[in-house]
Amino acid sequence: MLEGIKIIEMATYVAAPGAGGIMADWGAEVIKIEPLTGCPMRHFLSNLGASLSGNPVFAVDNRGKKGVALNTGTPEGIAAVKKLVETADVFLTNVRPGGLERAGLDYESLKAINPRLIYASVTGYGLQGPDRDRPGFDAAAFYGRSGFGQLSTPKGAEPAPLRTAVGDHITAMATAAGVLAALVERGRTGQGRLVEASLLRAGTYALGADLSIQLMYGKLASSKSRHEAISPIFNFFQTREGRWITIVPRQGGVDWPAICRAIGQPGLIEDPRFSTPKLRRTNAAALVDILDRAFAAYDLDEWQRRLDAEDMIWAPLMHPSDVVRDPQAIAAGAFADMPARNGQPGYRTPASPVRFPGADDGPKGPVPELGEHTQEVLLAAGYTKDELEILRRAGAIA
Repeated sequence: MLEGIKIIEMATYVAAPGAGGIMADWGAEVIKIEPLTGCPMRHFLSNLGASLSGNPVFAVDNRGKKGVALNTGTPEGIAAVKKLVETADVFLTNVRPGGLERAGLDYESLKAINPRLIYASVTGYGLQGPDRDRPGFDAAAFYGRSGFGQLSTPKGAEPAPLRTAVGDHITAMATAAGVLAALVERGRTGQGRLVEASLLRAGTYALGADLSIQLMYGKLASSKSRHEAISPIFNFFQTREGRWITIVPRQGGVDWPAICRAIGQPGLIEDPRFSTPKLRRTNAAALVDILDRAFAAYDLDEWQRRLDAEDMIWAPLMHPSDVVRDPQAIAAGAFADMPARNGQPGYRTPASPVRFPGADDGPKGPVPELGEHTQEVLLAAGYTKDELEILRRAGAIA
Protein backbone atom coordinates (compact mmCIF):
# COMPACT_ATOMS: atom_id res chain seq x y z
CA MET A 1 0.00 0.00 0.00
CA LEU A 2 2.86 2.39 0.76
CA GLU A 3 5.22 1.35 -2.00
CA GLY A 4 7.17 4.40 -3.20
CA ILE A 5 7.01 6.21 0.16
CA LYS A 6 10.45 6.87 1.67
CA ILE A 7 10.70 7.40 5.43
CA ILE A 8 13.83 8.57 7.22
CA GLU A 9 13.57 7.37 10.80
CA MET A 10 15.95 8.88 13.34
CA ALA A 11 14.63 7.36 16.53
CA THR A 12 15.42 4.97 19.36
CA TYR A 13 13.42 2.76 21.70
CA VAL A 14 9.86 1.95 20.64
CA ALA A 15 7.10 4.50 19.95
CA ALA A 16 8.54 6.18 16.85
CA PRO A 17 10.27 3.03 15.50
CA GLY A 18 6.97 1.22 16.04
CA ALA A 19 5.26 3.67 13.68
CA GLY A 20 8.05 3.16 11.16
CA GLY A 21 7.72 -0.59 11.57
CA ILE A 22 4.01 -0.54 10.81
CA MET A 23 4.59 1.47 7.66
CA ALA A 24 7.50 -0.77 6.64
CA ASP A 25 5.15 -3.77 6.84
CA TRP A 26 2.79 -1.86 4.58
CA GLY A 27 5.45 -1.34 1.94
CA ALA A 28 7.22 1.92 2.74
CA GLU A 29 10.99 2.15 2.41
CA VAL A 30 12.10 2.95 5.94
CA ILE A 31 15.71 4.02 6.43
CA LYS A 32 16.55 3.67 10.11
CA ILE A 33 19.29 5.99 11.36
CA GLU A 34 20.94 4.78 14.55
CA PRO A 35 23.93 6.01 16.53
CA LEU A 36 27.15 4.12 15.90
CA THR A 37 26.53 2.16 19.10
CA GLY A 38 23.05 1.18 17.95
CA CYS A 39 19.57 1.76 19.32
CA PRO A 40 19.47 0.81 23.04
CA MET A 41 16.62 -1.59 22.26
CA ARG A 42 19.05 -3.74 20.28
CA HIS A 43 20.48 -4.70 23.67
CA PHE A 44 17.10 -5.60 25.17
CA LEU A 45 17.25 -9.25 26.33
CA SER A 46 21.02 -9.31 25.79
CA ASN A 47 21.29 -10.74 29.30
CA LEU A 48 19.39 -13.77 27.94
CA GLY A 49 21.84 -14.20 25.09
CA ALA A 50 19.86 -12.44 22.36
CA SER A 51 22.06 -11.02 19.59
CA LEU A 52 21.79 -7.40 18.44
CA SER A 53 19.82 -8.45 15.35
CA GLY A 54 18.17 -11.58 16.80
CA ASN A 55 16.29 -9.77 19.54
CA PRO A 56 12.54 -10.45 19.15
CA VAL A 57 11.51 -7.27 21.00
CA PHE A 58 13.62 -5.06 18.73
CA ALA A 59 12.47 -7.05 15.70
CA VAL A 60 8.77 -6.27 16.17
CA ASP A 61 9.36 -2.58 15.42
CA ASN A 62 12.36 -2.71 13.07
CA ARG A 63 11.91 -5.59 10.64
CA GLY A 64 12.17 -4.81 6.97
CA LYS A 65 14.01 -1.50 7.44
CA LYS A 66 17.35 -0.39 6.00
CA GLY A 67 19.91 0.13 8.73
CA VAL A 68 22.16 3.22 8.64
CA ALA A 69 24.58 4.08 11.45
CA LEU A 70 25.49 7.78 11.71
CA ASN A 71 27.15 9.88 14.36
CA THR A 72 24.88 12.92 14.44
CA GLY A 73 27.17 14.47 17.01
CA THR A 74 29.40 15.47 14.08
CA PRO A 75 28.66 18.14 11.46
CA GLU A 76 29.23 15.50 8.77
CA GLY A 77 26.64 13.21 10.33
CA ILE A 78 24.06 15.98 10.49
CA ALA A 79 24.80 16.89 6.88
CA ALA A 80 24.19 13.27 5.90
CA VAL A 81 20.78 13.29 7.57
CA LYS A 82 19.87 16.46 5.69
CA LYS A 83 21.05 14.87 2.45
CA LEU A 84 18.73 11.92 3.00
CA VAL A 85 15.83 14.25 3.81
CA GLU A 86 16.11 15.94 0.42
CA THR A 87 14.34 13.06 -1.32
CA ALA A 88 12.29 11.71 1.59
CA ASP A 89 8.54 11.76 2.04
CA VAL A 90 8.63 11.48 5.83
CA PHE A 91 11.09 12.29 8.59
CA LEU A 92 10.19 10.37 11.76
CA THR A 93 11.96 11.13 15.03
CA ASN A 94 11.67 10.92 18.80
CA VAL A 95 14.77 12.96 19.57
CA ARG A 96 13.90 15.67 22.09
CA PRO A 97 12.94 19.03 20.50
CA GLY A 98 15.78 21.06 21.97
CA GLY A 99 18.40 18.67 20.64
CA LEU A 100 16.87 18.74 17.16
CA GLU A 101 16.83 22.53 17.16
CA ARG A 102 20.49 22.71 18.19
CA ALA A 103 21.41 20.30 15.41
CA GLY A 104 19.35 22.11 12.78
CA LEU A 105 17.11 19.07 12.36
CA ASP A 106 13.90 20.67 13.62
CA TYR A 107 10.82 20.99 11.42
CA GLU A 108 11.47 24.51 10.12
CA SER A 109 15.05 23.64 9.15
CA LEU A 110 14.11 20.47 7.27
CA LYS A 111 11.04 22.09 5.71
CA ALA A 112 13.39 24.60 4.08
CA ILE A 113 15.25 21.68 2.49
CA ASN A 114 12.14 19.76 1.42
CA PRO A 115 8.79 21.62 1.50
CA ARG A 116 6.92 18.37 0.72
CA LEU A 117 8.31 16.66 3.81
CA ILE A 118 5.99 15.15 6.42
CA TYR A 119 7.83 15.71 9.69
CA ALA A 120 6.59 13.34 12.40
CA SER A 121 7.65 14.18 15.94
CA VAL A 122 7.07 11.66 18.73
CA THR A 123 7.84 12.91 22.25
CA GLY A 124 6.89 12.11 25.79
CA TYR A 125 4.94 15.30 26.45
CA GLY A 126 4.51 17.24 23.22
CA LEU A 127 6.34 20.08 21.49
CA GLN A 128 5.02 22.90 23.66
CA GLY A 129 4.85 23.53 27.38
CA PRO A 130 7.34 23.36 30.23
CA ASP A 131 7.97 19.63 29.83
CA ARG A 132 8.62 19.57 26.08
CA ASP A 133 12.20 18.40 26.61
CA ARG A 134 11.49 16.05 29.50
CA PRO A 135 12.39 12.44 28.67
CA GLY A 136 9.34 10.25 28.74
CA PHE A 137 9.03 6.49 28.58
CA ASP A 138 5.54 5.06 28.32
CA ALA A 139 5.38 3.94 31.96
CA ALA A 140 5.87 7.61 32.94
CA ALA A 141 4.31 9.78 30.22
CA PHE A 142 1.60 7.44 28.93
CA TYR A 143 0.70 5.44 32.04
CA GLY A 144 1.59 7.71 34.92
CA ARG A 145 1.03 11.24 33.68
CA SER A 146 -2.18 10.62 31.71
CA GLY A 147 -4.12 9.19 34.66
CA PHE A 148 -4.17 5.73 33.11
CA GLY A 149 -2.15 4.09 35.88
CA GLN A 150 -4.16 5.71 38.68
CA LEU A 151 -7.48 4.62 37.23
CA SER A 152 -6.16 1.12 36.53
CA THR A 153 -5.41 0.68 40.23
CA PRO A 154 -8.32 -0.36 42.47
CA LYS A 155 -8.81 1.95 45.41
CA GLY A 156 -6.46 1.01 48.24
CA ALA A 157 -4.32 -1.30 46.10
CA GLU A 158 -0.71 -0.79 45.07
CA PRO A 159 -0.10 0.23 41.44
CA ALA A 160 0.88 -2.50 39.00
CA PRO A 161 3.50 -1.84 36.29
CA LEU A 162 2.62 -1.36 32.66
CA ARG A 163 3.80 -4.23 30.47
CA THR A 164 6.69 -3.57 28.11
CA ALA A 165 5.96 -0.95 25.43
CA VAL A 166 2.15 -1.10 25.63
CA GLY A 167 1.82 2.70 25.64
CA ASP A 168 4.58 2.96 23.05
CA HIS A 169 2.70 0.73 20.63
CA ILE A 170 -0.56 2.61 21.11
CA THR A 171 1.37 5.81 20.37
CA ALA A 172 3.00 4.12 17.36
CA MET A 173 -0.42 3.34 15.87
CA ALA A 174 -1.52 6.93 16.41
CA THR A 175 1.66 8.26 14.84
CA ALA A 176 1.31 6.07 11.77
CA ALA A 177 -2.27 7.26 11.35
CA GLY A 178 -1.17 10.89 11.59
CA VAL A 179 1.57 10.41 9.00
CA LEU A 180 -0.84 8.77 6.58
CA ALA A 181 -3.39 11.56 7.04
CA ALA A 182 -0.67 14.12 6.25
CA LEU A 183 0.34 12.16 3.14
CA VAL A 184 -3.27 12.25 1.94
CA GLU A 185 -3.35 16.01 2.52
CA ARG A 186 -0.06 16.43 0.66
CA GLY A 187 -1.60 14.58 -2.28
CA ARG A 188 -4.11 17.44 -2.53
CA THR A 189 -1.92 20.42 -1.66
CA GLY A 190 1.61 19.38 -2.57
CA GLN A 191 2.80 20.64 0.82
CA GLY A 192 4.19 18.75 3.78
CA ARG A 193 3.40 19.45 7.40
CA LEU A 194 4.40 18.82 10.99
CA VAL A 195 2.73 15.81 12.64
CA GLU A 196 3.00 15.85 16.43
CA ALA A 197 2.37 12.76 18.56
CA SER A 198 3.17 12.24 22.22
CA LEU A 199 2.88 9.49 24.78
CA LEU A 200 0.89 11.82 27.02
CA ARG A 201 -1.70 12.70 24.39
CA ALA A 202 -2.06 9.09 23.26
CA GLY A 203 -2.61 8.16 26.90
CA THR A 204 -5.30 10.77 27.43
CA TYR A 205 -7.06 9.64 24.25
CA ALA A 206 -6.87 5.99 25.30
CA LEU A 207 -8.46 7.11 28.57
CA GLY A 208 -10.94 9.28 26.68
CA ALA A 209 -14.15 7.81 28.08
CA ASP A 210 -13.08 8.50 31.67
CA LEU A 211 -11.52 11.87 30.96
CA SER A 212 -14.66 13.02 29.13
CA ILE A 213 -16.61 12.39 32.34
CA GLN A 214 -13.97 14.19 34.39
CA LEU A 215 -14.05 17.18 32.06
CA MET A 216 -17.83 17.48 32.04
CA TYR A 217 -18.72 16.65 35.64
CA GLY A 218 -15.52 17.48 37.51
CA LYS A 219 -15.37 14.11 39.25
CA LEU A 220 -14.86 10.47 38.41
CA ALA A 221 -15.36 7.20 40.26
CA SER A 222 -12.21 5.27 41.09
CA SER A 223 -11.65 1.67 40.09
CA LYS A 224 -13.14 -0.67 42.66
CA SER A 225 -12.21 -4.07 43.95
CA ARG A 226 -14.24 -7.04 42.71
CA HIS A 227 -16.59 -6.95 45.69
CA GLU A 228 -17.19 -3.20 45.36
CA ALA A 229 -17.95 -3.15 41.64
CA ILE A 230 -20.55 -0.66 40.45
CA SER A 231 -21.91 -3.41 38.20
CA PRO A 232 -21.10 -6.65 40.07
CA ILE A 233 -21.46 -8.89 37.01
CA PHE A 234 -19.02 -6.66 35.07
CA ASN A 235 -16.26 -8.52 36.77
CA PHE A 236 -13.75 -11.36 36.91
CA PHE A 237 -14.59 -14.83 38.14
CA GLN A 238 -12.47 -17.91 38.75
CA THR A 239 -13.43 -21.33 37.44
CA ARG A 240 -12.97 -24.68 39.18
CA GLU A 241 -9.53 -25.28 37.64
CA GLY A 242 -8.32 -21.80 38.64
CA ARG A 243 -8.81 -20.02 35.29
CA TRP A 244 -10.13 -16.45 35.35
CA ILE A 245 -12.80 -15.17 33.00
CA THR A 246 -14.12 -11.67 32.43
CA ILE A 247 -17.80 -10.94 31.85
CA VAL A 248 -18.90 -7.72 30.14
CA PRO A 249 -22.65 -7.07 30.47
CA ARG A 250 -24.41 -4.88 27.96
CA GLN A 251 -26.13 -1.66 28.90
CA GLY A 252 -29.75 -1.79 30.00
CA GLY A 253 -29.65 -4.80 32.29
CA VAL A 254 -30.46 -7.35 29.58
CA ASP A 255 -27.69 -9.66 30.78
CA TRP A 256 -28.87 -9.91 34.39
CA PRO A 257 -31.46 -12.63 33.64
CA ALA A 258 -28.95 -14.30 31.32
CA ILE A 259 -26.22 -14.61 33.97
CA CYS A 260 -28.76 -15.95 36.48
CA ARG A 261 -29.82 -18.64 34.02
CA ALA A 262 -26.21 -19.44 33.09
CA ILE A 263 -25.25 -20.13 36.72
CA GLY A 264 -28.41 -22.21 37.19
CA GLN A 265 -30.08 -19.84 39.66
CA PRO A 266 -33.00 -18.19 37.82
CA GLY A 267 -34.57 -17.37 41.18
CA LEU A 268 -32.02 -14.59 41.59
CA ILE A 269 -33.66 -12.61 38.78
CA GLU A 270 -36.41 -11.31 41.07
CA ASP A 271 -34.48 -11.62 44.33
CA PRO A 272 -35.32 -8.39 46.24
CA ARG A 273 -31.61 -7.84 46.94
CA PHE A 274 -30.67 -7.80 43.25
CA SER A 275 -33.76 -7.03 41.13
CA THR A 276 -32.56 -3.59 39.95
CA PRO A 277 -29.13 -2.25 38.97
CA LYS A 278 -29.16 0.05 42.03
CA LEU A 279 -29.91 -2.86 44.37
CA ARG A 280 -27.21 -5.00 42.75
CA ARG A 281 -24.73 -2.21 43.36
CA THR A 282 -25.85 -1.75 46.97
CA ASN A 283 -25.51 -5.47 47.60
CA ALA A 284 -22.50 -6.02 45.39
CA ALA A 285 -20.41 -7.94 47.93
CA ALA A 286 -23.16 -10.51 48.56
CA LEU A 287 -23.81 -10.93 44.84
CA VAL A 288 -20.12 -11.39 44.00
CA ASP A 289 -19.88 -14.06 46.70
CA ILE A 290 -22.81 -15.91 45.11
CA LEU A 291 -21.26 -15.67 41.66
CA ASP A 292 -17.85 -16.74 42.96
CA ARG A 293 -19.33 -19.93 44.42
CA ALA A 294 -21.22 -20.62 41.20
CA PHE A 295 -18.22 -20.16 38.90
CA ALA A 296 -16.00 -22.26 41.16
CA ALA A 297 -18.29 -25.25 40.54
CA TYR A 298 -17.33 -25.88 36.88
CA ASP A 299 -14.33 -25.79 34.57
CA LEU A 300 -13.81 -23.27 31.79
CA ASP A 301 -15.19 -25.56 29.07
CA GLU A 302 -18.53 -25.81 30.85
CA TRP A 303 -18.70 -22.05 31.35
CA GLN A 304 -17.97 -21.52 27.68
CA ARG A 305 -20.98 -23.68 26.85
CA ARG A 306 -23.27 -21.99 29.35
CA LEU A 307 -22.28 -18.39 28.66
CA ASP A 308 -22.34 -18.85 24.88
CA ALA A 309 -25.81 -20.40 25.16
CA GLU A 310 -26.97 -17.12 26.74
CA ASP A 311 -25.09 -15.01 24.15
CA MET A 312 -23.07 -13.39 26.92
CA ILE A 313 -20.02 -11.23 26.19
CA TRP A 314 -17.10 -12.86 27.96
CA ALA A 315 -13.55 -14.07 27.47
CA PRO A 316 -10.96 -16.09 29.36
CA LEU A 317 -7.93 -14.28 30.75
CA MET A 318 -5.34 -16.03 28.64
CA HIS A 319 -1.65 -16.41 29.28
CA PRO A 320 0.55 -15.45 26.31
CA SER A 321 1.60 -19.08 26.03
CA ASP A 322 -2.05 -19.81 25.19
CA VAL A 323 -2.56 -16.70 23.05
CA VAL A 324 0.16 -17.71 20.59
CA ARG A 325 -1.69 -20.99 20.00
CA ASP A 326 -5.20 -19.55 20.02
CA PRO A 327 -6.93 -20.58 16.76
CA GLN A 328 -8.91 -17.34 16.68
CA ALA A 329 -5.85 -15.12 17.15
CA ILE A 330 -4.15 -17.06 14.36
CA ALA A 331 -7.20 -16.76 12.09
CA ALA A 332 -7.37 -13.01 12.80
CA GLY A 333 -3.82 -12.64 11.49
CA ALA A 334 -2.33 -11.66 14.85
CA PHE A 335 1.01 -13.30 14.02
CA ALA A 336 3.34 -13.16 11.05
CA ASP A 337 6.44 -14.95 9.82
CA MET A 338 9.73 -13.12 10.25
CA PRO A 339 11.85 -13.60 7.11
CA ALA A 340 15.07 -15.53 7.67
CA ARG A 341 18.52 -14.05 7.15
CA ASN A 342 21.99 -15.48 6.59
CA GLY A 343 20.77 -19.04 6.62
CA GLN A 344 19.14 -18.61 10.03
CA PRO A 345 15.59 -19.91 10.39
CA GLY A 346 12.67 -17.49 10.46
CA TYR A 347 10.30 -17.32 13.39
CA ARG A 348 6.83 -16.13 14.36
CA THR A 349 6.35 -12.53 15.44
CA PRO A 350 3.39 -10.26 16.26
CA ALA A 351 1.83 -8.81 13.11
CA SER A 352 1.11 -5.13 12.58
CA PRO A 353 -2.33 -4.05 13.83
CA VAL A 354 -4.36 -3.96 10.61
CA ARG A 355 -4.93 -6.56 7.91
CA PHE A 356 -5.41 -5.73 4.22
CA PRO A 357 -6.94 -8.90 2.74
CA GLY A 358 -5.26 -9.85 -0.50
CA ALA A 359 -2.30 -7.51 0.04
CA ASP A 360 1.22 -8.22 1.17
CA ASP A 361 0.89 -6.60 4.60
CA GLY A 362 3.48 -8.58 6.55
CA PRO A 363 7.19 -8.16 7.29
CA LYS A 364 9.19 -7.25 4.18
CA GLY A 365 12.53 -8.42 5.47
CA PRO A 366 14.54 -9.31 8.55
CA VAL A 367 15.91 -6.87 11.09
CA PRO A 368 18.89 -4.98 9.64
CA GLU A 369 22.26 -5.42 11.23
CA LEU A 370 23.61 -2.23 12.80
CA GLY A 371 24.74 -0.04 9.90
CA GLU A 372 24.12 -2.82 7.38
CA HIS A 373 22.92 -0.46 4.63
CA THR A 374 24.93 2.67 5.47
CA GLN A 375 27.08 2.60 2.35
CA GLU A 376 24.23 1.52 0.06
CA VAL A 377 21.89 4.27 1.27
CA LEU A 378 24.47 7.06 1.22
CA LEU A 379 25.70 6.11 -2.25
CA ALA A 380 22.09 6.16 -3.47
CA ALA A 381 21.71 9.63 -1.91
CA GLY A 382 24.57 10.95 -4.05
CA TYR A 383 27.70 10.45 -1.95
CA THR A 384 30.78 9.11 -3.71
CA LYS A 385 33.03 6.44 -2.27
CA ASP A 386 35.69 9.08 -1.63
CA GLU A 387 33.16 11.16 0.30
CA LEU A 388 32.19 8.13 2.36
CA GLU A 389 35.82 7.73 3.30
CA ILE A 390 35.86 11.36 4.42
CA LEU A 391 32.80 10.65 6.59
CA ARG A 392 34.53 7.61 8.03
CA ARG A 393 37.66 9.57 8.93
CA ALA A 394 35.49 12.27 10.53
CA GLY A 395 33.83 9.65 12.75
CA ALA A 396 30.41 10.21 11.14
CA ILE A 397 30.11 6.58 10.01
CA ALA A 398 31.86 3.42 11.12
